Amino acid sequence: MKLAVCKRGFAKRPVSQESVVLVNLLVNACACDRLEFRVELRAMKADQNYAIGISVQSRFLSEQSDLAALRFVFAYTVTMTNTGLIAAQLISRHWLILDADNLEQEVRGLGVVGQHPLLAAGESFEYTSGCVLATPVGTMKGSYQWTAVDGIDFEAPIPPFILSMPRTLH
Repeated sequence: MKLAVCKRGFAKRPVSQESVVLVNLLVNACACDRLEFRVELRAMKADQNYAIGISVQSRFLSEQSDLAALRFVFAYTVTMTNTGLIAAQLISRHWLILDADNLEQEVRGLGVVGQHPLLAAGESFEYTSGCVLATPVGTMKGSYQWTAVDGIDFEAPIPPFILSMPRTLH
């Protein structure tokens, strides 16, 4: 996926007819010089009974990073909203994490942060987690596996988002 990033720090680019990814690049010009990315996916499926909207914000954690040791720590906050018509429970997650050296980490696990939220139509759940890279820039993408209360299993894709130390991307 190509991301268009302009000097004012705002980018929008549709990635397909089925989904739209909105990428907002927010640069905080304060002394902490944080760089944040927000990615939102709205899936447009034929069956609107089973749909989960995913929104992700990432940030660099300078206080936990050690640049000399090539340890770059990032936090990401995920908000998932049941945009479908039927309640569903999160079962598992699958992440693909790629650093700037093309080293890929794959993570699979049950639930998120020890929880398996059950979301009725319109409800949301938010959590924050993190990852460590050996490079100042990377990406994450993946999917969440859900089971609706009527027994139907479905997947909610997590769109790619950027992990970047401030002043690394132009």
